[in-house]
Amino acid sequence: MDKPILFPFSEFWGFYLCFVFGVVFILLLDLGVLHRKVKEVDFRSALRMSIVWVALARVYSLWFYGFVHQHLTNHPHLVTVYGMTADQISWELYLQFLAGYVVEKALAADNIFVFLVLFNFFKIPTSHQHRVLFYGIIGALFFRGIFIASGALIIGVDWMMWLFGALLVFTGCKLFFENEEEIDVESNKVLLLVKKYLPVTPTLRDDAFFVRESGRVFATPLFVCLIVVEISDIIFAFDSVPAIFALTREPLVVFTSNIFAILGLRAMYFLLASVVDKFHLLRYGLAIVLVFIGLKMAILNHLFKDHFPIGLSLIFIVLVIGSSIGLSFVIPPRVKVDEK
Repeated sequence: MDKPILFPFSEFWGFYLCFVFGVVFILLLDLGVLHRKVKEVDFRSALRMSIVWVALARVYSLWFYGFVHQHLTNHPHLVTVYGMTADQISWELYLQFLAGYVVEKALAADNIFVFLVLFNFFKIPTSHQHRVLFYGIIGALFFRGIFIASGALIIGVDWMMWLFGALLVFTGCKLFFENEEEIDVESNKVLLLVKKYLPVTPTLRDDAFFVRESGRVFATPLFVCLIVVEISDIIFAFDSVPAIFALTREPLVVFTSNIFAILGLRAMYFLLASVVDKFHLLRYGLAIVLVFIGLKMAILNHLFKDHFPIGLSLIFIVLVIGSSIGLSFVIPPRVKVDEK
């Protein structure tokens, strides 16, 4: 028998709403106070920001453990239906949050390379990249909410679990065996569509997204870059959201772990932008993790009576991703030889 959802949206909409308001407040504080002036984010600032975001996620995870335990204490019938003690259930959801957070962080690290390519293509200076990423994250929060809400409605359907599992396995295999190719931004369909229906200035206009010139409103390359970044994140979500749903069926855990990982994306970008190309084996680690999560969703959970141990999952994910990063510094990348 499937375990019940402990925190359905219909009953805990107030919690979700307060969480969203808290996130919006932090983001407005970040942009309106901490980064009101346009400036480059150096390595030290990025490191401090990254530590703060990770610490916030850590504090929330510990608070969440206590919140779950208190909820179960007030509703002992849930403990009986769940078939575990309140301590065990609280620990289970705590580990699920950490696992979802680690997976989303790892996938985001791989996506930083895409952002680098886009910023270079649109010639976005470092001082303006923070602004693009800020509004990109606002959009990401909105679309992730839609994806997670949709996933929560269908995740209990067995054949959907098989479908998502197969999709993750396919994505992982494709990532592992596919040759790494240069990203062709010039032929991007979104970029071509925006340029077709929206007049765009040939160069940046400071940090403005739109300007009025000769009586007409023009978009700037900064806005076009934002649109392409946003579309890229939506594509990324097709991997990350099912991956976290494979680790937990609790929408609240999926939503909060996803959001906390996204909140630290800007800081992680500025922290890793100059060294991300050195993690040349990370894609193979992510590929193995995606295959594992897909198998967990489609097969392993059924073999373990709908509950493959989340502790083992977390250990496996951390070891694989950590090993792929560590080996990237030990094993030199293959040098491509241009054919003459």
